Amino acid sequence: MAEEKNTTPRELPVWLLKEDYWAIYLALGLVILALLFYAGGASMKLGAVSPAKWTSWSQIPGDLLAKWPWYIINFILWLTIFTMSCGIMGLNIIDYFKGFVVLYLMSLIIFVLCSWKYASVYNLEPPLVALAVGLVLGNTLKIPRWFATAFRVEYYIKTGIILLGATLPFSLIITTGHIALLQATIVAVSTFLAAYLAATRLFHLPPQFGATLGAGASICGVSAAIAVGGAVQSHKDHISVTIMLVAVWATVLIFILPFVCRFLGLEPGVSGAWIGTSEFADAAGFAAAAAIGHEAAIRSFTMMKVIGRDIWIGIWSFILAVVSVTMWEKRAPGERRVGVGEIWARFPKFVIGFFLASIIMGLVGLYSGPEVFRKSVQPLVVSPIKTLRTWTFIFCFLSIGFTTRFKELFQFGTQPFWAFTIAVAINIPLGYFLSAVVFKGYWTKVMEYLF
Repeated sequence: MAEEKNTTPRELPVWLLKEDYWAIYLALGLVILALLFYAGGASMKLGAVSPAKWTSWSQIPGDLLAKWPWYIINFILWLTIFTMSCGIMGLNIIDYFKGFVVLYLMSLIIFVLCSWKYASVYNLEPPLVALAVGLVLGNTLKIPRWFATAFRVEYYIKTGIILLGATLPFSLIITTGHIALLQATIVAVSTFLAAYLAATRLFHLPPQFGATLGAGASICGVSAAIAVGGAVQSHKDHISVTIMLVAVWATVLIFILPFVCRFLGLEPGVSGAWIGTSEFADAAGFAAAAAIGHEAAIRSFTMMKVIGRDIWIGIWSFILAVVSVTMWEKRAPGERRVGVGEIWARFPKFVIGFFLASIIMGLVGLYSGPEVFRKSVQPLVVSPIKTLRTWTFIFCFLSIGFTTRFKELFQFGTQPFWAFTIAVAINIPLGYFLSAVVFKGYWTKVMEYLF
């Protein structure tokens, strides 16, 4: 990918320069806007437009013509917010503008095609199709720099996850959060040790490389690889290879895990928990959970992945930074050591946004009462938020596909691949055992909390 021109003044505060913060501003802003529309006796569902289900190609033009003003509003909404924020964060505004126009048009086409009535039967969810299209085009065509500027994978996925928080009752988080944390800790520690020991003992890779591979396999995929890689001063190529491995295995598991869940006849809540335990990327896991075809799977996945695993990024980064400083690195006398503040610096801020969105909607539910919430708030507020969430995931998956380069996977030989794969071989059966056997009762109860 070509380098992006950074035009952001260095004196700007950090809360204007990080995607984590902007994802919070954007997603919570949309949630509040949806509630304001509702308070005024209206709904944001026209701006949160989506294609109608179709069975014949001839139905598509009519639906697009009927909704074109709302697609324009939807496009302007995303374009304005993303372009403004990306410009403040230092990206070339003109390049991003041009790139996002193409990205949006491709997303719209994919959204329309996946609205075919029987698409779900063939597992043709919009994010999955977006990923496939991006992988094919990204690995066969030369992508221009201005288009690549619009591939903000982390920004889109974090925005979508915070929007997801607005559809997940806070009572559910309180009820099952402790189980998610316990299960995540068991799996994360086991998977990390498997990847790290395989990398350093079997294949004699540097410990920093092993830690980066272990973090990518056990905590939160790309975000963990970047955070932990930086914390232990891993070479940038080690981080890139780990991200590639995360992308490859996450893509494979998108298709395998839902198929196996159906084959085994697992309940949606259990399926989502297993996917949340064993998938390596938030976006890929969401797509796999969505392929189950039930909101319970999405919710248990979110509990497991976002609440159970993602929130450990800052703590793991801090712990491994201390290990790196004290055991792996040679530092000059007086050079800065790691402090407790590193936990906050490396903590994924978007998780806070997720909780805030969940709390806001939980308070709305308490104020309105369950009956009004189900009959009024659900269709007029929550449903539009779900549609906006789908848009962000399509943007994200197209970006993942376009930025994944298979030819770069083995630049360090096959050792990193096999170290990561050993971790996968331990993670998947362990995740199944914990989700479908040990904690099955808890994840099955997710069904009881559906709106």
